[in-house]
Amino acid sequence: MATRHRIRCINKSERTNPHERILFVGGINSDDTRWKISQQAAVEGIDSGKWEFYVNVDGEAVEVIVAESRYGHRYIKTVPDGEQPDNLLSLPECPE
Repeated sequence: MATRHRIRCINKSERTNPHERILFVGGINSDDTRWKISQQAAVEGIDSGKWEFYVNVDGEAVEVIVAESRYGHRYIKTVPDGEQPDNLLSLPECPE
């Protein structure tokens, strides 16, 4: 069974393509330690059923899913909700 984690921060690249924009995602464990993984690791964790991710938007959980660009690049994004800006890209930067 997948473990569920809230994404609270991201690290972005300077690229504008959605599949290249997010480099890392991160959050806080139940013991108050920070975690941070690459976007690729998040995609693999979702695909394998190891992890589920979500973001908190106005007190509501919004699911993070794997998407694929027209060029076959797999990346994460939130379930489309019609809101702008993108829920993941609007998160603060993760500390180093």
